[in-house]
Amino acid sequence: MAEGSLQAPIRHPIAWQDPEFYDMAAIEKEMHRVFDICHGCRRCFNLCDSFPRLFDLADNSPTGELDSVDPKEYKTVVDACTLCDLCFMTKCPYVPPHEFNLDFPHLMLRYRAAEHALGKNDKIAEALTQTDRNGKFASLVAPVANWASDRHNALTRPVLKAVAGIARDAELPKYAVQSFQQQTLDAPKVNHDAPGFGRKAVLYATCFVEFNDPDIGLAARAILAHNGVATEVAYPACCGMPQLEAGDIADVAGRAKTVSQALKRYIDEGYEVIALVPSCALMLKFEWPLILPDDADVKRLAEHTSDISEYIVANSKNEGLAPGLRALPGGVTVHLACHARAQNMGQKAAELLRLIPETKIDVVERCSGHGGSWGVMEGNFEVALKIGRPVARTTVNNANPFVASECPLAAIHIMQGIERLAGDAPLPSQAHPVQLFARAYGLTVE
Repeated sequence: MAEGSLQAPIRHPIAWQDPEFYDMAAIEKEMHRVFDICHGCRRCFNLCDSFPRLFDLADNSPTGELDSVDPKEYKTVVDACTLCDLCFMTKCPYVPPHEFNLDFPHLMLRYRAAEHALGKNDKIAEALTQTDRNGKFASLVAPVANWASDRHNALTRPVLKAVAGIARDAELPKYAVQSFQQQTLDAPKVNHDAPGFGRKAVLYATCFVEFNDPDIGLAARAILAHNGVATEVAYPACCGMPQLEAGDIADVAGRAKTVSQALKRYIDEGYEVIALVPSCALMLKFEWPLILPDDADVKRLAEHTSDISEYIVANSKNEGLAPGLRALPGGVTVHLACHARAQNMGQKAAELLRLIPETKIDVVERCSGHGGSWGVMEGNFEVALKIGRPVARTTVNNANPFVASECPLAAIHIMQGIERLAGDAPLPSQAHPVQLFARAYGLTVE
């Protein structure tokens, strides 16, 4: 048997079209095997809440082992998994090619897929995952939607808690009156004198940038234009990460086909694809090819997709950047999002911000605790804040005037954690790394 963690991890295609994939007896048998290995290892104790729940199940059982744990209790472990992939990518010594062949997140996904196939999915939670539908509607009535979702609204938030199970104190993303595509109909002027002139990229907007925070996309497009990169914007559909978390793999496969076919023409014309949110980049680059391993369009899209920070950093190394970057006063604490780390590309957000001269950059490489929609739900919110407390505490202690995270949802959650720890101290200004980079360039986003 080879020692673990000596080789790069390998992920197997997800056999979601095989009927055995949904066999709950087979799933519980595999969960027992994997959980028993985890119980004996415990290396992931400080990641998400799945592992403390698993270890408590074993420790509190009559024998102190998994053999006396009712498999029906495994669901509590599954429910706490946010599919962040950090256990697989950064902690577990038994992932493939190790013969133990352990892929904890995809086993949790398999369990959820089986539940979804049995119709056991939460209908309210499923409605919340319809980000395109929800975004299009909420944007039409953005001021009202934002008023209703405000955590200080004593009239509507108790209703949201009762109907949708959303924790009353959880901060929710705001909706933009105009979508990213509506705000970027006119392409910014490309700098012909930049070292990177001649490059072309299409920005995959992502549902969050499209409907919630277009300024991230506007900042990215301004930076790229300043550095000679001609850009287009495309948003055929959401990447399906919320559906993946819910176990609806067939829906994700449909989205992968739709988006990969829509972006194919750009790749044919020499464009690179840039995803503006790490979770979406992870889907395009890694998850979709595992779901549709024989789809040529999906494979080609994965080969031509970059995360926004990854793309700019690569541009700086290959062609060089246009001049004009100026220091950000006071420094930045940058949080490395889990789904950025899971892309196995290095600390690209930190590398990006370190390109800004004479600016102190402090890195926090811990989970924010948010986990997509998981962290805003009643029963999860306080746990999510607890998981993210080391990030908030480090940020408060750094006392930098800026805090940045590649994941917009993580950023919102981190700010709530900071509020609880900061007391009367002033709160840092929160922004996406590309927004701070645009600011350092003096690029105004209108």
